[in-house]
Amino acid sequence: MKRKLQSIFDTRQKMKSDSFEIYYYSDTRFPNVEKHAHSFYEIYLFEEGKVSLEIEDKKYEMKTGDVIIVPLKIFHRALSEDTVTVYRRFVVWISESNVADLMRRSESYGYIFKKAEKEKEYIYHLDTLSHNSIKNKLIGILEELHTERFGKEEQLKNLMRDFLLSLNRFAYHENEKTMINERISVYQTITDYISTHLEDDLSLDALSEYFYLNKYYIAHLVQENTGLSLHQYITKKRLSACCEAVRDGQLIGDVCAQYGFQNYSGFYRAFKKEYGMSPSAYIEKYSYRPKE
Repeated sequence: MKRKLQSIFDTRQKMKSDSFEIYYYSDTRFPNVEKHAHSFYEIYLFEEGKVSLEIEDKKYEMKTGDVIIVPLKIFHRALSEDTVTVYRRFVVWISESNVADLMRRSESYGYIFKKAEKEKEYIYHLDTLSHNSIKNKLIGILEELHTERFGKEEQLKNLMRDFLLSLNRFAYHENEKTMINERISVYQTITDYISTHLEDDLSLDALSEYFYLNKYYIAHLVQENTGLSLHQYITKKRLSACCEAVRDGQLIGDVCAQYGFQNYSGFYRAFKKEYGMSPSAYIEKYSYRPKE
């Protein structure tokens, strides 16, 4: 980083600009600032150091590539007692009116701020590629600030919009991935339960009550992952278990009742539809017979 792009740390916590301010700090003697809140938004990209960040009543140990979003009126402070390790970070301040103007242009600019305000989601960890990309965008803004080129003010607006949109896009996709992983985990938990409770009541209402989940959400998860309705999925699992049991020599009448079929006629229809033959034909063809 060029030295001319660095700022000397100032404990000032008020904006001079009515749009945005950006700073790059690199120092070893960092004065601990009292907990404070802003009337503007703060974005903090951590680069290096032994630093923790307090946001409201929680303390976070910083890692390289962490991005912190601090909304309006949220009390926070950085803490560092290390006077040897260099503490490097980018700090961006954006006025409330600037964010409002951008969000009138597109709601996409405000995703990270809304998540922070409504869900208290303050921290994102950037992977190496995203970290370098976001950092380079900030360096580009700093470089433009230190020039007097034609169209500077408009270019600064463009660069800031690009930075914010990129950061919001990263945060959105990270949250989407988390939601997908959570759905997969819930789906796996439900199907594991079904596999080990084939003899029990596996109706939508029963599963909804057991997992404390909306029954339509459960039905959607199974359909999304298997292409089958919940009823079809459970029927296939029960029929498979029945087949395995009769191959091991159990009586078909006992097996169909054991695995949740209410009557033999319903079991017979489902079995023939699935395997293209009657249960007795299946037994004749596949049941185990010891060699004489």
